[in-house]
Amino acid sequence: MTHRTALGTALALALSIPAYAQAQDLLAFEYSGFENPDFHQPYIAEHGTSPEFVFFGDEDEAFQRLLAGFRSDVTQICAGSVPRWQGSGIIEPWDRAQIAAYDTLSSDLLGEDVRSGATELWWVPANFGSTAVAYNAEQVPAEDVASLSIFTNPAYAGRLSIPDNVDDAYALAYLATGVTNWADVTDEQFEAATAWLRSIHPNLLTYWVDPGEIQQLMASGQVLAAWVWNEVPVALAGEGFPVGFNRNTTEGSSVWLCGYVNMADGPGAEDLAYDYINAMHSEASAQPLLDNGFGTANTAALESLGAEQLEAAGLGSATVPLLAQLPISDEQRARQAEAFERIKAGF
Repeated sequence: MTHRTALGTALALALSIPAYAQAQDLLAFEYSGFENPDFHQPYIAEHGTSPEFVFFGDEDEAFQRLLAGFRSDVTQICAGSVPRWQGSGIIEPWDRAQIAAYDTLSSDLLGEDVRSGATELWWVPANFGSTAVAYNAEQVPAEDVASLSIFTNPAYAGRLSIPDNVDDAYALAYLATGVTNWADVTDEQFEAATAWLRSIHPNLLTYWVDPGEIQQLMASGQVLAAWVWNEVPVALAGEGFPVGFNRNTTEGSSVWLCGYVNMADGPGAEDLAYDYINAMHSEASAQPLLDNGFGTANTAALESLGAEQLEAAGLGSATVPLLAQLPISDEQRARQAEAFERIKAGF
């Protein structure tokens, strides 16, 4: 997941870091929007206030700022970034015993090896969502979005969009070329996915940057079909737009996963970091998260919401393969990122 922030804003935040770090007991480095108090009401109830929040535009920016000396207590990142952060030495493992919902965290998101205690807990999943094809249900026949080949269909040239995000782009490309697990792709599979992404480049109107942008492009009729996060069709439906969302394309769809890392040498009290994570996992937070397009990683809290609500939010059951955007090696992510940048530049 990628968001953007103005350089001036980033500089202003950077300059204000010492004041933040000294004034607050817990500093959360977050995606914008996660300061929503409804997401961590148990923390507020216990401590009388929210943590202090500082926001980043994307995870590469967050990583560089932390390497440069910014200190936070917890940082939200998505699963694909974990190996690089772990290797950098800027994070430390979580203590399983202090994660209240640990036993009911989804093993699909956490990983069975971590669940068994075979490895240290470097990252705690907090929320997840699906990525699939959203489309204008009045102008695009359902049969045209039954397959990911919609993106290669010349009839929709210039009316399509995918995220400006290497993980989402390659999840789509691997699915389209027959790969449903990207944990250990071969050179041939990587080349096939890259060639597919290059082949659809001329068909795309744009690579969308944030949900608001693609919602506007679809609402205006400029984009008829797009590879999007599940929060997008939920928002469009709420505005009365005739949106369809097909998670069951023949080739499959994707699931993205985000959560928290425990920053080494954070300025705040360590126990507050656990209080924040436990608040995010609480049943009280599950409904507000879902209302904003996020599924909680706590299966017990998620199941309390009921299948109908999950389906309406684009998080219901799927009948096709799901590619989980779990951590991949630094080398694989780097070569995907390099290829993606070249494709976007027209090469």
